[in-house]
Amino acid sequence: MIDVIFVCWGNICRSPMAERVARGQAEREGLEGVRFTSAGTSSEELGEPIDSRAQRVLAQAGYSTGGHRAHQITAAEIRDADLVIAMEDLHLSRMRRLVPDADNLALLTDFDPDAAPGSGVPDPWYGSADGFRGTLAAVEAAMPGVLERVRELVG
Repeated sequence: MIDVIFVCWGNICRSPMAERVARGQAEREGLEGVRFTSAGTSSEELGEPIDSRAQRVLAQAGYSTGGHRAHQITAAEIRDADLVIAMEDLHLSRMRRLVPDADNLALLTDFDPDAAPGSGVPDPWYGSADGFRGTLAAVEAAMPGVLERVRELVG
């Protein structure tokens, strides 16, 4: 089983959105042998569900939204995962403090050939629903590259 973890700040917006998109697209493509999860680098939102604005945007696009509770990523999760995909450089930096020798970390936009290198996915939490639609678009744009990398890991 290949483990892929998507990581953002609080684990209520970007990372659970990426997790749900990855699951949905992998299922549609018949990609098996992979587990997609998500986590946050902070403890601010522990136990919270996906943000209601993110839920609406995901549901409108046909992705699942239920069953999520935010949690903070641990050093063990980073070490045990095959691929850990962050939304911003800040998240990469925080995870590198937990596991300095981690070689399984990437930025989501690294998988989008049209994204500027190192650009990251902006946090939509502070804005309107449009920001969440933009987050979904950024996640979906990167997902073909993510799934291609997962296929390489599956072998």
